[in-house]
Amino acid sequence: MILAGGFGTRLRSAVSDRPKPMAEVRGRPFLAYLIDQLEEAGFETVTLCTGYRAEQIEEHFGRRQGKMTLRHSREMEPLGTGGALRMAVETSLESGPVLVMNGDSYLDIDLKAFCSKAMSILAEASFSSLMSTLHLPDTSRYGRVEVDGNGRIVAFCEKTGRTEAGWINGGIYAFPRELLRAIPQGRAISLEREVIPDRLSDGIFAFPCHGRFIDIGTPESLLLAAEVLPLPAWS
Repeated sequence: MILAGGFGTRLRSAVSDRPKPMAEVRGRPFLAYLIDQLEEAGFETVTLCTGYRAEQIEEHFGRRQGKMTLRHSREMEPLGTGGALRMAVETSLESGPVLVMNGDSYLDIDLKAFCSKAMSILAEASFSSLMSTLHLPDTSRYGRVEVDGNGRIVAFCEKTGRTEAGWINGGIYAFPRELLRAIPQGRAISLEREVIPDRLSDGIFAFPCHGRFIDIGTPESLLLAAEVLPLPAWS
């Protein structure tokens, strides 16, 4: 599942006529690069969790992208990142864990290794989860992740605004489907501020990454995306 329903308020001055994941990088929507990443890792189906100007995403991508089957889960009112996942999983017939990606960030990650690690963790504790993490010299724009010696996340902190090094959330997760179905329905709920902090006791483990990363949340970072995103295989 890709979370692609946000308003993109901070990016509005640079991209005012489309949802944030549709911001163009090298003439392609940013979201297309995430779908490419999933296809290259062997995924066959992706659910796009949409909201703001969802029709643009639906019209551009349709039901197929390369070898991928695309599903569209459109929220009629803002549900937050947690609520969007709860809505999407409600109509899903599959079982087993779910890979979740933020639709406004890209992380150079070995998705096959990530999924293998997630399956190993879930085999030991069915309600555990896995989160990609990334070490940055300046975490002021992001929430910080604190990890113990066993790789378990023990704190998920809000933005401090302080310029300091540390680990941040890389925006890619593996959740047991039952965890997503346990998210309350009928109200907006945040994955980052509510669901994840409430589930730390169940066991959320870190998957450290050291690859390229970009979050297109601001006009300045969007301008840098072309230097970070991989070239399409057909280019």
